[in-house]
Parts: sequence; C-alpha cells; structure tokens
Amino acid sequence: MQNRNDNKIRLFEGERWLIYTGVLGFILALGIGVYILSHEAIILPEGNLERAFSFNAAIGVFLLSIAAIMPLAQFTGRKRRNIRWTLIIVTLYSYAIETIQHFRGVNPRFTKEGSILDIVLGGLFGVASLILVAIMLVFTVHFLRIKPPHSRPLILLGIRYAFLSVLVANLAGIWMIAIQSRFTGDTGNLIIVHGIAYHALQTLLLPAWFLERSNIHARVKKNIHHIGSNAWLLMVLIISVQTALGRSVFEWSILPIVAGCLLLIWVITMATSFIIFLVTILNITNNADNKKISDM
Repeated sequence: MQNRNDNKIRLFEGERWLIYTGVLGFILALGIGVYILSHEAIILPEGNLERAFSFNAAIGVFLLSIAAIMPLAQFTGRKRRNIRWTLIIVTLYSYAIETIQHFRGVNPRFTKEGSILDIVLGGLFGVASLILVAIMLVFTVHFLRIKPPHSRPLILLGIRYAFLSVLVANLAGIWMIAIQSRFTGDTGNLIIVHGIAYHALQTLLLPAWFLERSNIHARVKKNIHHIGSNAWLLMVLIISVQTALGRSVFEWSILPIVAGCLLLIWVITMATSFIIFLVTILNITNNADNKKISDM
C-alpha cells in the first residue's frame, strides 16, 4: 500500500510469496464452500468440511496480515527469509492436513477413529502449531522492543496491541493441544477465544490504518486507538476467564455482558476511525476539484 509519505515503509513490500500463500487459503475455502453446497458438510466418522472451510479462510487472512506487517518489523534479511519460509511451509502443511483429513472423514487434530498414521499426522499438526506460536512470540518481542521514532507510529501501536491479543490466542491454542480438545468444562469452547484473539491482527490494525490517513490532531488519533485497543484486549481477557471457568461466552451472565460492552466500545472507535478517514478523503477530493475549477 502506498503512503502519502514515500519515506514510510510500505505494507506488504517484498512479501509476494506470503501473499500468494495467504490467497491460496481463500481458494481452498472457496472450493470447499462450493463442494458443501452440493454435498453434505459432515463426512463420517469425524470429518466436518465447515471446519476446513473456516480454517483455510482464517489462515489465509492471518497470513495476509503477517505479510502486511512484515516490512515494518525491519528484520535482517536472513531472519526475514527464515521467518517467511518457515511460515509458508507450516501453512502449506496445515492447509493440506486440515483439508485432506476432513475430506477423508478424519479429525485432523484429535482423531479417535483414524489409523496410527493419522495420529502421527495430527501430532505433526500440533508441532506445526507450536512452531507458529514460537514465531508469533518472536514477532511480539521484536515489535515491543522497537524504539521510537518509527515511520508509522500508529500502525506500530496497533501491531503491539494486536500481538498481545495473539499471545492470549496462542495460550488457548496450547491449552487445546494439551487437553486434545477444544472444549473445557461444561460449555467452554477454547476455539472461540483462539479465533477472536487472533483476529486482533485485523481489528486493531485496520483502525490504525484509517487514523494514519486522517486529518486530525496526532494526540486525538492516538487516544482513539488506545481506547479501542484496550477495550479489545480487556474483552479478550474476560472471555478467556469465562472459558477457563468452563462456561460459554454466549450465556447471559456478568462476564459475557461486560465483554459485550467492551466489544461495543471497540466497534464505536472503529466506526469513528472510518468516518474520520472518510471525511478526510472527501475533503481532499473536494479541495482537488475546487483547485481544478479555479485553474480553468
């Protein structure tokens, strides 16, 4: 993406292979979606193509988000290449095992009906997940250690908040691997925490991108982003506690209600960021049109 200041680091720059691998997830999800329309999503004894659909799409979004922020990390060339290709290899294996196993009717992670080979492949899937956790930890530490000044401070702020949320997602992922299930307690579902927390890579970076391009005071931009990001992080922590208690995040009790209020605060800051960005674009367009008219 091109910034108004050419000296700023560009998102996605130099990461075409991560982009291609991310787009592959959408292609796989699309193919699975078309298949589901004409066939059953459930393939006995354990397959569920809806899970394969959502997994491939989610990994595609995740990888595109990493491709966007990779240039801002300013890793050394060797470290950047190592991280890039490790991510690509782990992702390709994950696409394959998730898709093929569900089509075979086998749970790709925690199979109880599969062969010894299926169990081994599921174990390798767990190893792949742990490698991903390690890479995310590297990103988290690295971005938290970057010192000002930075060419894109709002984006950097969003990235830092996002990786704190991702840290919670990874803890939920490790928990699932440890108990060999996504469920905990009576109605707790770790995959919900895992998914919501990981989406911070989109939910906290997009408002930063809007605010970066908005024509308002820098302090106001920063305050809006802090409020929205803190609301998101607190929401993630609260639904994590609710899940750890073995209870659903969708029940009508105090913790889910508080989490819902915090989510509403994030929505308001997100909408505010977009509206300010839109007004800025309209003003720029109107000023350009007025200049053309005055020059005639």
